[in-house]
Amino acid sequence: MGSGIAHVSGQSGFEVLLFDLEDRLLERALSGISRNMERQVARGALDAGQKVQALERIATTRDLSSFKTADFVVEAVTENLDVKSRIFGDLDKIARPETILASNTSSISITSLGAATGRAERVIGMHFMNPVPMMELVEVISGRDTSPGTLDRTVGLARRMGKTPVQVNDSPGFVSNRVLIPMINEAAFCLMEGVATAEAVDSIMKLGMSHPLGPLALADLIGLDVCVNIMEVLHRGLGDSKYRPCPLLVEMVESGHLGRKSGQGFYSYPRQPTS
Repeated sequence: MGSGIAHVSGQSGFEVLLFDLEDRLLERALSGISRNMERQVARGALDAGQKVQALERIATTRDLSSFKTADFVVEAVTENLDVKSRIFGDLDKIARPETILASNTSSISITSLGAATGRAERVIGMHFMNPVPMMELVEVISGRDTSPGTLDRTVGLARRMGKTPVQVNDSPGFVSNRVLIPMINEAAFCLMEGVATAEAVDSIMKLGMSHPLGPLALADLIGLDVCVNIMEVLHRGLGDSKYRPCPLLVEMVESGHLGRKSGQGFYSYPRQPTS
């Protein structure tokens, strides 16, 4: 998700600084961005010169303090409140007072992330859809203390990226994943209980409901660990047993079967390169 956000930001004319913990991860991200832009060139959505210019706008760093001059920061780390809160606390100390700190979280409270900083009025959710270069929607989430000015700037930024921002208020899972992830969870229950095969579940939802991708294949794309994390956020935050993660999903995650990124989920995939 981070590389996808960097991709559309660079392509939209912004100077981008992409952070990760290891050089190999940054190199892999840049390589993936270049390959995806090359696909755009092949289908006529981008010309070769625009690709070169976009890539030149994307710099990389392993030093979080490099964000001291940033105007707008989008965090896209693992879906874990403690990890995100720690990063937001660090960024709060580093970034200029007027800098907006946004999270690409798919379920975690923006209000909680704002509380980890001294600038809750400039903390907001900016939930991109995967894959970022292709998907139009950005779910923009205001926390309890997010200011109208922060909301306006974030909506404007999303539009400059060629996205359609849709505003929602802070609640577990927001709208997108409060509706989507329980559907994936129920599809996993259908498989676990022997109601149908994975292929049959996905075929019914594609052919009968006009979904471009079946829920189990979509879960593999999202990452089964992410799906379980979101279900746990919904379960804790809303307190309803209907949000209990499917035991099959939990078992697959514990076995390391995370979907596309691990090579095995509900379906099998070629392993992703690690360097």
